Amino acid sequence: METKKQPVIIAFSTQKGGVGKSTFTALLASILHYRLDYNVAVFDCDFPQYSLIQMRERDLKTVMQNELLKKMAHKQFTTINKKSYPVFQSKTDTVLKELEEYLANAEIVPDFVFLDLPGTVNTAGILSTLANVHHIFSPITADRVVLESTLSFTDVLTNVLMKKKHTEIKSIHLFWNQVDGREKTPLYKNYGKVIKDLGISLMETSISDSKRFRKEGEMVAKTVFRSTLLPADPKLMALCRLDQFMDEFLRIVKL
Repeated sequence: METKKQPVIIAFSTQKGGVGKSTFTALLASILHYRLDYNVAVFDCDFPQYSLIQMRERDLKTVMQNELLKKMAHKQFTTINKKSYPVFQSKTDTVLKELEEYLANAEIVPDFVFLDLPGTVNTAGILSTLANVHHIFSPITADRVVLESTLSFTDVLTNVLMKKKHTEIKSIHLFWNQVDGREKTPLYKNYGKVIKDLGISLMETSISDSKRFRKEGEMVAKTVFRSTLLPADPKLMALCRLDQFMDEFLRIVKL
């Protein structure tokens, strides 16, 4: 009996809310699924706000109400000949069981599964769930509170989880998000040194501060950035270096 292939499980995880976990989950899932020909599934475990479930509902409404986006979506789905990726509502302590059931019954096993997890270590089941994720990416900003909480969280993952024999974690990477071009580079250099001294991996690509990341209904005239139904516009990706980020991401997960 042939064994089914196993998906790569990814989580954008951090202790701090508002630094872009759900945004990056949606951005990467959409680029991989709609543009790069991978199959993706998303499990939203970020109770109680369930940002990705809400984002999908909003995206469906926006596309149906906007003729241009409706045409774009129609063209996309007929070209790639596959449906939008599923977004399941779940909880941190039940998601692994639900994921197992989904994979056992899926006609097409996804190449990637994204888990959108709550930003706190105290959530029931979060550490055992993270122990089953293959690659963890944590967005950080040049803010002392964000950095300290993320570094202590990453330290727990690196020194507690990765040292256990039964963990699935292959890599943990921090990356700079919302980088303000006007800020002095020494700031990032100094923080970078602290991260390196702690033995934590920092991605080469930093995402520049783009108000597009923080706008709620991100639908501009003729371009789309953050959507669960359409991939980010290449020009907008280049503006904030998301194109370089994708290349580095694929090198890390070796796909």
